[in-house]
Amino acid sequence: MIMVDSSYFIGLIDQRDKWHKNAVNLKDYIGKEKKNVTDLIISEVLTVIGKRKGGKEGHILYQYFKDNCKILYPTEEDIDNAESIYLKYNGKLSLADSLTIHYMNKLSIQAIVSFDSDFDKVDNIMRVSE
Repeated sequence: MIMVDSSYFIGLIDQRDKWHKNAVNLKDYIGKEKKNVTDLIISEVLTVIGKRKGGKEGHILYQYFKDNCKILYPTEEDIDNAESIYLKYNGKLSLADSLTIHYMNKLSIQAIVSFDSDFDKVDNIMRVSE
């Protein structure tokens, strides 16, 4: 079971993205794992892909999330815990990233697929990027 960050999905879909080659190289690894994403990650991905490639592409990606990922919808308590993580890192992790870290802790997930080096600041998780 892994967490997957928006940077992976954006890199995979957008051939002009600087992480595209890395994302394609990780595709087999991702395919074999149970993927977890938060609703904030989906929001980030659809926003970027919609701007870059259009709404149809975003819609196809949303259907992929629904069919292939466990989507984590936070409660108020989850958001409060994420905000504590956000404060711990003094805003250097976004709230979306802090929510991801919260769920990784809550679900005992140790690996995240991401090209975002901000996750390297967090102890006890492994960022998969190659």
